Amino acid sequence: MMNKKNSKENFLSRKQFQLLIVCVTMGFIIGYSYNQAKDNRDAGSTNKELLEQEDSYREELIAQQERNKELSEEATALQEKIRKYEKSFVASKKDYTKLVEEAEDLRLLLGDLNAEGKGIRITLQDGDYNPKSANPNDYIVHESHIFKLLNELKISGAQAIAINGQRVLANSYIRCNGPVITIDGKQHPAPFVVEAVGDSATLIAALNLNGGVVDQLLNDNIVVSLEEDQKLTMPKAKVES
Repeated sequence: MMNKKNSKENFLSRKQFQLLIVCVTMGFIIGYSYNQAKDNRDAGSTNKELLEQEDSYREELIAQQERNKELSEEATALQEKIRKYEKSFVASKKDYTKLVEEAEDLRLLLGDLNAEGKGIRITLQDGDYNPKSANPNDYIVHESHIFKLLNELKISGAQAIAINGQRVLANSYIRCNGPVITIDGKQHPAPFVVEAVGDSATLIAALNLNGGVVDQLLNDNIVVSLEEDQKLTMPKAKVES
């Protein structure tokens, strides 16, 4: 009787043990399948992100290539403009040279540059007073005489002009006050030495025309002396602060 009972207990233990093994195995299989499915989902998600990032990089690369192409075309167009400017500059080099020379002449007239070169020197002095004359002013150098001389010199191509060493500018103010003249606020007594830088032959010929400036000055009893100078030097005009 006892043997049957033990056999039955052993039988149940084996069945329970087998069931336990089956359960453990099934649990392992289920757990492994779950983890594998999870890993597959994670891998799929990662692959999707990588694909999306790759697409984004590809689009940025395409956009950058397009921009590089545009910049290359712009650079080519600018180089073509530069070549056209260079050709234009070479073709009109004489015009540019002439403009530069004219600009230098204007700076000389404005007194912005030192003036040096050939030219002429004209000296104006009051005439000898004649007691029989009713008006002594008829023998004095006036601003009108200075203006006549300056205008003729400028018309004849004088590049720079000075009176008693003071540069005369395009907007200089000249006024006569008895035996002295005032140039831009500075007084100068007679004699008045007018120097002009320029082509001396042209300047002398213009002043000595029949009925020209020299003849008019002599008719007004002004003593005039005219000489050529091979090297005149004039400092640039001083601007009062």
